[in-house]
Amino acid sequence: MLLDADFHLINEEFYAESVTLAQLDMLLADGWRHFGTHFFRYNLGVYEDEIRRVIPLRIRLADLTLSKSQRRVLRRNADLDVQIQPIEIIDETHDLFDRHKRRFKSGVPDSIFDFVSLDAANGPTEGLEVSVRDGDKLVAASFFDVGKTSISSIYGIFDPDETSRSLGIFTMLKEIEYARDSGKTLYYHGYAYDGESFYDYKKRFSGLETFDWDGNWTSFS
Repeated sequence: MLLDADFHLINEEFYAESVTLAQLDMLLADGWRHFGTHFFRYNLGVYEDEIRRVIPLRIRLADLTLSKSQRRVLRRNADLDVQIQPIEIIDETHDLFDRHKRRFKSGVPDSIFDFVSLDAANGPTEGLEVSVRDGDKLVAASFFDVGKTSISSIYGIFDPDETSRSLGIFTMLKEIEYARDSGKTLYYHGYAYDGESFYDYKKRFSGLETFDWDGNWTSFS
């Protein structure tokens, strides 16, 4: 990968037990993410043994129109029970996480607590969970932060035996729906890479904006 002459490397982190809603908005707007109490931001990453530029993403909700395929995902899963509640990691969550992580060939996470804190409902942010059930069976869950004007997706898991349902996209759409219903203006859904990668599904939304690491968010086409 070629780097511009004025390129500056960013690789920063800090730990915090608590941040306010307004502080979370400011951190997200400056490219920060967090897993549990670990807050971080970096503009270069390694993907399949190649150094790539990291692209923070967000959706300006006023400009979002769901695509045909996204509306199809909602219809396909209309039979499922969806609840949004404070994050509660139970035995079913661990079991679902263990099934979900079998999808990965490298960088396999150890535990759901790699992504959320032990008391995620109460810190370091206001944490909520999308819980999706097919009858009594937990088939998907996702975890997100609530800011004053924004929502930030943390991590999602789903049953790999239910891939035809596109449950990862489904929980994102439910987070977006919650954000809109709550009067939020922005939905942050993580990092992607410059060029093609596993994370390109995050780029397939209208109203998408990207961060240039100099404080500016611009529309992504």
